[in-house]
Amino acid sequence: MCIPGTARSRYINFYTDFAFKKFFGTEANKDLLISFLNALLELDGDKAIADLTYMNTEQLGFTNTERRAVYDVYCMTIGGERFIVEMQKAKQDNFRDRALYYSSFAVQEQGQKGRENSQPWDYRLSPVYVIGILDFLMDDTSERSGHMITKVQLKDDLNEVFNSNLNFIFIEMPKFRKRETELETFMDKWLYAIKNLGRLEGRPSGLTEAVFKKFFEVAEIAAFSETERYDYEENLKNYNDWFSVMNTAKNEGIAEGRAEGLAEGRAEGLAEGEAIGIEKGRAEGRMEGELAMLTKLVLANKGKGKTSSEIADMLDVDIDLVEDILNGKR
Repeated sequence: MCIPGTARSRYINFYTDFAFKKFFGTEANKDLLISFLNALLELDGDKAIADLTYMNTEQLGFTNTERRAVYDVYCMTIGGERFIVEMQKAKQDNFRDRALYYSSFAVQEQGQKGRENSQPWDYRLSPVYVIGILDFLMDDTSERSGHMITKVQLKDDLNEVFNSNLNFIFIEMPKFRKRETELETFMDKWLYAIKNLGRLEGRPSGLTEAVFKKFFEVAEIAAFSETERYDYEENLKNYNDWFSVMNTAKNEGIAEGRAEGLAEGRAEGLAEGEAIGIEKGRAEGRMEGELAMLTKLVLANKGKGKTSSEIADMLDVDIDLVEDILNGKR
């Protein structure tokens, strides 16, 4: 049995930055992204996306003091629809706000283009989609336990769509638990391939479509060049280090929180104090662990000659945070 997601596996781990960009961020494989988006949006026939143009993934603010945004994948259809596709490996505070902030660049640039052409702009916008493939749960609530794809639009107080041009779609991959024999839709097949890629030893018999034949061919580590293999192994190491430290920080935070909670519990009630302490420990442990891990990975990759933009892209964080760490401000 292969170890999932390691270089000894037959296929690469989709959740690494290397794999995500190889599948969805390269001109040679954009048919994979087109297929995925059509399945996600349930588009077919004349409404299906036929082609995409990749766009600059680094968006600058209007001034030097404004924060930038670095997308994983940014592309546009023939009709002008814009897609920001992100792989989010770990839960971050305010990730919803981050998605909203990212969408603002794709909206603003449409107005800029009108001014550059010296034409009066009527404020007509092409749709913007922000799609997040999440390797974590957005909310730990029972009400959302079986709801893995969340679609968000602007709605009014009567729950009617106010404007359909701004769309957010979040896919919570941990909630996908279907086995190969349970796959019903084309989107099911995509989610199964994405989630299980690193542990599979061959293309599943149920994924017969040509797009999946190519998907698994692109994923095969044995076909990589020496440079590609090295880049993937480095990226995979960063991925595994990140989760190792996050788990350690979480466990240490819970243990510390439990101890504090027990002490507070003597005065406030044992059970309540323990619960408060555990929750406090989770939050503090997560924050300290994230910063320590980020600092370690940022400095390690800088030592390998990576740019701030490349590091931010690889670690799925804001470029400004990377530069703060490099400048000793964190």
